[in-house]
Amino acid sequence: MIKPVIKLAAVVLVCTAVTAPAALAQDPNAAGVAEVQQLRAAAQKDKRALVAQTLDLSVPEAKKFWPIYDAYQSDLSNYQRQRNTTLETFVMQDKPLTNRYAKNLANELLGIEEQEIKARRKMHNAVMKALPPKKASQYLQIEQKLRAVQAYEIAVAFPLEK
Repeated sequence: MIKPVIKLAAVVLVCTAVTAPAALAQDPNAAGVAEVQQLRAAAQKDKRALVAQTLDLSVPEAKKFWPIYDAYQSDLSNYQRQRNTTLETFVMQDKPLTNRYAKNLANELLGIEEQEIKARRKMHNAVMKALPPKKASQYLQIEQKLRAVQAYEIAVAFPLEK
């Protein structure tokens, strides 16, 4: 049971990578899609540098912002690790999905998401106080776009259970 799921996920990821350029060429929103892809690539290379370049913080702004950023990134990393562990445990399961396990899995993933939302709200409030609204909004937009990309990648990598 594990191998077909992993094979399917690999095939889906390869197909997505192969068909993405063609989809971009036909998509009227190609510029927006390209922007998100560039943002993703820059964040994978060095997210902190991307944020610093985008926000162009003054010294006083930087003193207030970077501790908030670092704390949120640490929280985010913990939640991503928890989510990955939960999903990997699900994929590695050699037996059919029971109703009880499905309920526990859904509750565990929802709990992780709720913790992440609380951390995001805390970060949002702190950033809005630490930075001018335009810069705060730019940072929040970067985080939101990167979260959307991550959610898409998870959705593609983990097919629906049958």
